[in-house]
Amino acid sequence: MARPLRIQYPGAFYHVTSRGNEKRAIFKSNWDREKFRSYLESAHDRYGATIHVYCLMDNHYHLLLETPIGNLSKILHHINGAYTTYFNTKRRRSGHLFQGRYKAILVEKDSYGKELSRYIHLNPIRAGLVDRPSEYRWSSYPYYVGREKKPDWLTTESILGYFGPDESSAQKTYRRFVEDTSWIEIKNPMKDVFASTLLGSQKFITWAREQFIGSENVDTRNIPVLKELVERPSLEQIERKIESIIGGKHPLYKKFCIHVSHQHGGFSLKEIGAYYGMRGSAVSQSSRRFKVRILEDNKLKKLMGDIDRRMKFVEC
Repeated sequence: MARPLRIQYPGAFYHVTSRGNEKRAIFKSNWDREKFRSYLESAHDRYGATIHVYCLMDNHYHLLLETPIGNLSKILHHINGAYTTYFNTKRRRSGHLFQGRYKAILVEKDSYGKELSRYIHLNPIRAGLVDRPSEYRWSSYPYYVGREKKPDWLTTESILGYFGPDESSAQKTYRRFVEDTSWIEIKNPMKDVFASTLLGSQKFITWAREQFIGSENVDTRNIPVLKELVERPSLEQIERKIESIIGGKHPLYKKFCIHVSHQHGGFSLKEIGAYYGMRGSAVSQSSRRFKVRILEDNKLKKLMGDIDRRMKFVEC
């Protein structure tokens, strides 16, 4: 089985999820959920885990956590291992409780922390379990809006710090941020995840690659996502490569650049828009329309094929 990529360092910020084996329930009673929360507390006390956000659903959980001493694997081994032992002992069963390895995405906190917290806290709404997130007992949301007294092991100050200078005003602003917009219209921040591993700006992804991955002696066979991380070009590299292939004065030069960046570059609409001075919605529309145009025009299709063949660092 291919191993997941684990990037660990002091101060790293992650979105972690773990699902039940064969999508089965991992929480069958309120006591199960209370027990799981006790392992979040012990992960904080024993391993220094900073728990920012959590949400316990029936067959999976979400966490936003920070590792001040860079020990994510130990933290999750403790949480999942201790809970599995408890669950199996209580129900006189054996074997795996969770489906494979946990999924941990390294996140650029300042860019995605607050959006991810909202996304996680709205999980019970999307699942149709409650009408308002404050009604769901098994997430950190009631503590974020002041409905319940926060446990010592949960850290809300960091996320709330984006919403106001003092706790009371921040809680009110955060509640509006989460509840005063239709959850259907809120963009899923997880769609911006690159290579199933990183969530952040191009600058953050480049930094992570340079610091923790490199390009030499990398085991891309056993950790497939490394191939994408090692080979991913920047927006500037894509533009320069297309310019060398079709020329910067080609009437459709910019459209080709935007289309390739959107369809094959792994960048968010926001990143591409910022680079080309456009709105994200305009990037999406331009790329979609140009794709249709390519399919209907044999000359453009041939030119796109040439670009695909010569841009070896882009998986088209």
